[in-house]
Amino acid sequence: MTDFTTKPLDETTWPSFARLVEAHSGVWGGCWCMAFHAKGEGWGKSAELNRQEKEALVRGGRAHAALVFDGTECVGWCQFGSPEELPRIKNRRAYLAADPVLPDWRITCFFAGKSHRRKGVASAALGGALEQIQRLGGGCVEGYPEDTDGRKVSGSFLFNGAMSTFERHGFERERRIGKNKWVVTRLIQRISDG
Repeated sequence: MTDFTTKPLDETTWPSFARLVEAHSGVWGGCWCMAFHAKGEGWGKSAELNRQEKEALVRGGRAHAALVFDGTECVGWCQFGSPEELPRIKNRRAYLAADPVLPDWRITCFFAGKSHRRKGVASAALGGALEQIQRLGGGCVEGYPEDTDGRKVSGSFLFNGAMSTFERHGFERERRIGKNKWVVTRLIQRISDG
């Protein structure tokens, strides 16, 4: 395990985030971690338009993520945001069938650079996201991880994270929304101002 640090995705860390995404050909075919945002002008049209849209969201304070650093190199992230910021989720029909009360925050996407996979990046990223959520007011946090217990799963299916990572961070299973996909929740208390 490496000693990672985390930082918020903002205009000062954008260059580090962009270098990691560019090193991986835009991540998942040029997504730039836009798949869970509302469809904007550039969404889904090209990697370059996705990049421009993501940068505009970051500079406007409308995109949140905990970036994981190994020294000065950004090696991964965990995207989070309000349901308004991140309205799109996988397994949406099954999710809505339960007539859910929307959470304050959603954890929607994880990524680790190729040379840092299976080294704790996702866990560090989730911990960093929860710290940021606490500073931003806390509340109910929801994730949609894949339960990998007892089976091998390609990393490409773990963009929502692994159940074991969420459970290590205190999340509880709420309901199943796919064969191996769950809704998990955790309440994060706001940091006291005094």
